[in-house]
Amino acid sequence: MLTNIGIPGLILILIIALVIFGPKKLPEIGRAFGTTLQEFKKSTRELVSEDERNEKQHQQKIEGLYKEEAKI
Repeated sequence: MLTNIGIPGLILILIIALVIFGPKKLPEIGRAFGTTLQEFKKSTRELVSEDERNEKQHQQKIEGLYKEEAKI
């Protein structure tokens, strides 16, 4: 959806945002957006690493069960 915007569309959005919010508010809005995006990426990385850790633990349990079964 956002791939169809292009440069002219982005310029139009920037002009509209400038008119609505004014030049003093745009840096604050940009900073807030950047911080939000940074927190989102951090949370995503934590969730992925937690999922990978759980997958490794699960795999180790399965391997342990196979080893115990092989001993029997």
